Amino acid sequence: MRRIRIGLSAAIMAMMLSSASAAQGLEKLSIVVFGPPSLGAFLPPVIKAQKLDEKNGLLIDFQERTPDAYTAQFNSGEFKLGGSASLLTVGLADIRGVKVTYLFNLFDFWGAVVTSRPEIKTLKDLEGKDLAAAKGTTNYVMFDWFARKQGVDTSKISVVNTATPGLVGYALADRASAVQLWEPAYTTLRAKKPDIRTIDLKITENWQKATGSKNIPYLGVAAHVDWAEQHKNLIPKLYAAYKEAGEWVTAHPDEAAKLIMTKGSDDGREAVANLIRANDRLGMNIRAAADMRKEIKSVYAAGKSISFLPSDPSDGTIYSGPMK
Repeated sequence: MRRIRIGLSAAIMAMMLSSASAAQGLEKLSIVVFGPPSLGAFLPPVIKAQKLDEKNGLLIDFQERTPDAYTAQFNSGEFKLGGSASLLTVGLADIRGVKVTYLFNLFDFWGAVVTSRPEIKTLKDLEGKDLAAAKGTTNYVMFDWFARKQGVDTSKISVVNTATPGLVGYALADRASAVQLWEPAYTTLRAKKPDIRTIDLKITENWQKATGSKNIPYLGVAAHVDWAEQHKNLIPKLYAAYKEAGEWVTAHPDEAAKLIMTKGSDDGREAVANLIRANDRLGMNIRAAADMRKEIKSVYAAGKSISFLPSDPSDGTIYSGPMK
């Protein structure tokens, strides 16, 4: 028996040493992301649960922040990598002298305005009313663009600014005339309040009319230029980890929903699984920034047209290095 215990102890020690040795060989990365529910928090739990970072030679530490804190800490360089990198905020940072680059896209734009108020039937009806929104996000800026395309004077809308996790609560409690939000918060909300109404933003119609394209690159992974130049060998590995996570999510929607939505009901997780299967509102589209150059510049043009961007961001904001 004593020999068996000694043998087991030796085996466990060998496994621990092997694991420690393997971890020492991994490149450590710290990436700031939005907290859930958000698109930036969609793939990280899958990457960690499936160990897709380790498979690609990385050890990623995902740090969750609110949108405002995310922007401040990423732009300051406290974090050199951002996994909730909305394209327009990357462009704005560049214009303000913060040299950052959009490495690859994760999700295309989709957003919604929901209401329980019978008098709110169109976006125009929001003039003179209050709207709960995460004003510091690109999703809100894109909503502003689409609303103006429908003739709405957005300066007449009183915006109640809140962090993304608070948007569902505002809608459930009917604390504002309407709420502007996106996935996966929209699906979470609909699972809890299926009778809430969605106001049509006419996204596809207006975007195709303005740009001739259906793709709206929206949120991805960005880095400070100095970091990207010094770690060109790690960027393809990071891209591969996210790409494989996206493929796994698509192939295993039910299992993915459990990882993504650890809190909540079974109905909510089923709704997230169905969201993944359809992908129309989720818009998962993992592609290198260099392959979406035309579409990215169209998003910049939209931001400039509503004065969110005071000028054109530099070409350096679109990462052109190898992804393989």
